[in-house]
Amino acid sequence: MKHWFRDGAFRAILRNAAYLGSGSVASALLGLVALSCAGKGMSAELFGVLVVIQAYAKAVSDFIKFQTWQFVVQFGTPALERNNIQRFKDVTSFSFGLDIASGAVAILGGIALLPFLSHALGLDDKDFWLAVLYCTLIPSMTSSTPTGILRAFDRFDLIAVQQAIKPFLQAVGSLLSYAFDWGFPGFVISWYAANLLGGTLFWWFATAELKRRNIHHALKPSLFTAARRIEGAWDFVWTTNFAHTIWAARNSCSTVLVGVVLGPAAAGLFKIAMTFFDATGTPAKLMEKSFYPEIMRLDPRSRKPWLLGLRAALLAGGIGIGVAVVMLLVGKPLISVVFGHKYLEAYDLIQIMLGAIIVSMVGFPQESLLFMAGKQRAFLIAQTLASASYIFILVAFSHAFGVQGAAFAYFGGQCLDVLSSLIPTLNAYRKRDSLVFNVPGESNS
Repeated sequence: MKHWFRDGAFRAILRNAAYLGSGSVASALLGLVALSCAGKGMSAELFGVLVVIQAYAKAVSDFIKFQTWQFVVQFGTPALERNNIQRFKDVTSFSFGLDIASGAVAILGGIALLPFLSHALGLDDKDFWLAVLYCTLIPSMTSSTPTGILRAFDRFDLIAVQQAIKPFLQAVGSLLSYAFDWGFPGFVISWYAANLLGGTLFWWFATAELKRRNIHHALKPSLFTAARRIEGAWDFVWTTNFAHTIWAARNSCSTVLVGVVLGPAAAGLFKIAMTFFDATGTPAKLMEKSFYPEIMRLDPRSRKPWLLGLRAALLAGGIGIGVAVVMLLVGKPLISVVFGHKYLEAYDLIQIMLGAIIVSMVGFPQESLLFMAGKQRAFLIAQTLASASYIFILVAFSHAFGVQGAAFAYFGGQCLDVLSSLIPTLNAYRKRDSLVFNVPGESNS
């Protein structure tokens, strides 16, 4: 591994991952504080209702949103490398226009579906209106253009700050709600305010960075005019949108589906287990966020980006094994201290899901490598097959084995995801000589 660290690209990935890690560690700890206060400050039923409402809003945004940050990285990063500022502005204008359009559709769709889903989600009339309130957060959840801009500019330090601000505000609000016994309304309002302010901060950072670099009018929304100047734009955004929608069905909707099948209390337990899973899987997520922009600067026809992906996967897998061992040792007392004895059943779910942490960490480079190779459709097909199988298993296992069945299904879903993406990744590597290294849709002249 000493040789690995002499690779400048590998060092850049780890450096940017470290920036993000500083924010994500704080985010994970503060998130646990917020969940702890909510779990102790409300009954298990009310805690489950709050979790379901928040999960519903996030699920709707994940279903509708375009992965505009990936579009900015895929098309904007090479443009910046060539100092083609006009093309970069076309990319961000098109991306911003998509964010606005998808946010409007998402908020209207989320509110329109609530009357038909509220009973299945276990929401009464009062909870229904709280869910409507949370739907107004959806536009801020669907916008990812500022994230892409900051990644293209290599400003992972600002992303790290933003990642810590939202959970910090949520933790402060939760502590106040718990200390002053504000109950369910206090937690709802404080979590809402934290999400709103945290989402707005990303836009402020991106705008300030554009101004600092003297790039003006980059956030003037333009859908069709800008798209005509970017060959392959619509194909890329629709393919990644469908892939992310399928991902949302497998991940963001998991808590909602558990709530529908088993009720809000079970959804609350599953949410706690998922929180620990997300926290322990943070290293792979951080490496992915820094890995994708870095390999977009490399020639996909060479072995370098593929070897970089293999090294990153092995490193992440080793970290995953270490994290899983730590969770086995400290998970149970940690849940007891943070959430209380009434939520100890969540530790049983965590034990089942630990294998999924290692699997997901090892497989994290595959999506970025396929996008680099222009094989986003192959990734979409792989996601579709894996996610359809997972949803079927989740519903069936939840019915048959309760909330533990949902945990087994989640582990199986992660395995299917990684294995289904491995085949097109290996195929793209074998045929890498036919790949093109240029700004997508732009000639080399």
